[in-house]
Amino acid sequence: MSANLRQPFSVLVVIYKKNKDCLLIQRADDANFWQSVTGGIDEGETPLATAHRELYEETGINAHAFGLTIRDHQKTNQYPIRECWRHRYRANALINTEHVFSICVPDNVTITLDPSEHTHYLWLPQQQAAEKAWSPSNAAEILLL
Repeated sequence: MSANLRQPFSVLVVIYKKNKDCLLIQRADDANFWQSVTGGIDEGETPLATAHRELYEETGINAHAFGLTIRDHQKTNQYPIRECWRHRYRANALINTEHVFSICVPDNVTITLDPSEHTHYLWLPQQQAAEKAWSPSNAAEILLL
């Protein structure tokens, strides 16, 4: 088994402002796929450490440096791995388990995207963000803020 294949465990980090506007980022490989921050948990990494890493990698937000707390919702969602992405996962991985987190950021936070992963971002009111999110579990978590 190749060491670079993902295990079927990930994080979801819903980013929002005090007024409940939520950040969505557009995937570079699918223009219709808008999402909150997500990412696979590396071998030996805790879900919270993954949430911090992915938040920084996907948005440029360093929660530690800004003194921001990532809230662990102590909740997981399970969903089928998209068929077009199964080659990225360990053999026979069909279901992904997603650990849910959120973070409230200042109104003036700067977002920096990695264009190889995400091409655009939007701040949307909570309901609109939920409607635009591609993943049903992502939409549900946005509405639960």
